[in-house]
Amino acid sequence: MSNIRTMVSPQDGRVTTVLEIPDEVFSEKILGDGFAVVPTSDRIVSPVDGEIIQVAETGHAFCIRSDDGVEILIHIGVDTVGLRGKGFVSFVGVGKKVKAGEPIGTADLGLIKENGYPTHTAVLITNMGVIDTMEVHPGQAEAGKTVALSYTLK
Repeated sequence: MSNIRTMVSPQDGRVTTVLEIPDEVFSEKILGDGFAVVPTSDRIVSPVDGEIIQVAETGHAFCIRSDDGVEILIHIGVDTVGLRGKGFVSFVGVGKKVKAGEPIGTADLGLIKENGYPTHTAVLITNMGVIDTMEVHPGQAEAGKTVALSYTLK
């Protein structure tokens, strides 16, 4: 049997499937598959050990390549690019090595809600071709501690 690997939740909140995200780009798995978090705190941590390979100029999205080669997109909120960076702070840059649970940024959930955007965070594996099996673990999660997804590689 393959080696089971895990991803922790990048935020405090409720872990659910991508089907719950109110945006078809995510819910229809156009960019990849994974899980969603309905966050309850502003802090964002890395879900895996890896390297930051992209940070959106607006701070609302991060891409991380895990040490096992899985590429992960963390997208905070739905259509939050429309905030043009307002309410988002990034602590990392491209090339930064991160550990699971290490803070990578913050998002002002109150500001996101005030501006009418859903706060769902998408955590997607964008190179699904390397994944053999994957299971989402729904429920309440603590950032950097609660396993939100387990997977095996091909």
